[in-house]
Amino acid sequence: MVDGLENLVFVCEDRPEDGSLDLLGVYEGTALTERDRYGFGELPDRIVLFREPLLAICADEDELRDEIHITLVHEIAHYYGIDDEELHRLGWA
Repeated sequence: MVDGLENLVFVCEDRPEDGSLDLLGVYEGTALTERDRYGFGELPDRIVLFREPLLAICADEDELRDEIHITLVHEIAHYYGIDDEELHRLGWA
């Protein structure tokens, strides 16, 4: 568990809705930096990992483990309001 993650679920799906193999994961929700009122009764935000695209780019289990780690860090960063430009600058995009 990561401290500070609240009302967030992690899901694994086969592919994105468009069926592509280009997207490894996605954050669906409202970043902490953009929330006004958020509380009881809100559906959880979601981080979705896409199984088939991840498997397609990895040659073995070690690569898969590393890519899942990178993808999770990237999507959790979006939860905290860090955009792709900043992630790229930090070496996580």
